[in-house]
Amino acid sequence: MSERDGMIPEWAAQGGVMVTWPHDQTDWRDDLVRVDACFAHIAREVTRRETLLAACRDVAHVDHVRGLVAAAGGDPARLVCAIAPCNDTWARDHGPIAVRRGGALRLLDFRFNGWGDKYPADRDDRITRTLHAAGAFGPVPLESIDLVIEGGSLDVDGRGTLLTTASCLLAPTRNPHLDRAAVEAALRTHLGVQRVLWLEHGALEGDDTDGHVDTLARFCDDRTIVYQACDDPADAHFAVLGAMAAELVELHDPEGQPYRLVALPWPRPAHDPVTGRRLPATYANFLIVNGAILVPAYNDPADEAARRVLGRCFPGREIVSIDCRPLIRGFGSLHCVTMQLPAGAVAAPARG
Repeated sequence: MSERDGMIPEWAAQGGVMVTWPHDQTDWRDDLVRVDACFAHIAREVTRRETLLAACRDVAHVDHVRGLVAAAGGDPARLVCAIAPCNDTWARDHGPIAVRRGGALRLLDFRFNGWGDKYPADRDDRITRTLHAAGAFGPVPLESIDLVIEGGSLDVDGRGTLLTTASCLLAPTRNPHLDRAAVEAALRTHLGVQRVLWLEHGALEGDDTDGHVDTLARFCDDRTIVYQACDDPADAHFAVLGAMAAELVELHDPEGQPYRLVALPWPRPAHDPVTGRRLPATYANFLIVNGAILVPAYNDPADEAARRVLGRCFPGREIVSIDCRPLIRGFGSLHCVTMQLPAGAVAAPARG
């Protein structure tokens, strides 16, 4: 399935995972110790299985990152660091999207405008090109596309179906000159998909992406969709996530069969300790890596239930929890700060 033309599903064999490591000139400056530790935990689990590509601010930052990963028990032989200035650290949305065309691997660099011009993003928009110029993706060609699309807004089944949300991809702050039909045509052209499944409902309070699908519903394979449910009638999310669940029931695979739908447990409300703002805690923001699923945890009673649910969805893979409480203070979680790279799309670490 991973050799099929089109956007490559996350469960295909990976060469590595990309992160853009935070530093004291990003929004994490006031909580950098905890965020560094979270990134180091992610790095440890990734480098136990594949390469980690870390975009760093400068040479001193490279040394800092290498030290953090080593101290966390990561494998330094699987760490590749490259220098690329950034505004922020959400690699899912400024990183490259991998596709196959005629069997050949390509990386696509869509425009990133800070989730609809909400935040400065000029440096982030250049990160993928900077890394490619530095050889971080090896010989794989990079194609820049004049279209605003974030990786967190896309999920594919590996055989021509893409799942997304209307609230994000049709937001007037992304591509105001394109209507739904034109967006679908662009997705077919660039990502090689044949079907686009639109969710009209679903949103998390505290999310500032206009409803990325990777916070709401994800393919686990070409027949299974796992989704974030809310079972608390008193919670503000109960109606909107219930409406999303009802939409998912109506979706069908390319053969016209309903999907196997799996509900994720609902964590307790989490709030920023300083501002009081509700934070977008979700278990749908997991990351697939070679042989494992990295699952966000929030020191919540539902954490273990989420692990069990995802374990049943991904039999044979190790289920690993990552404490993502520092990340949700930045309004994202585990999947949002990572971008998987398929086999062949990341340079080998330097030896010696």
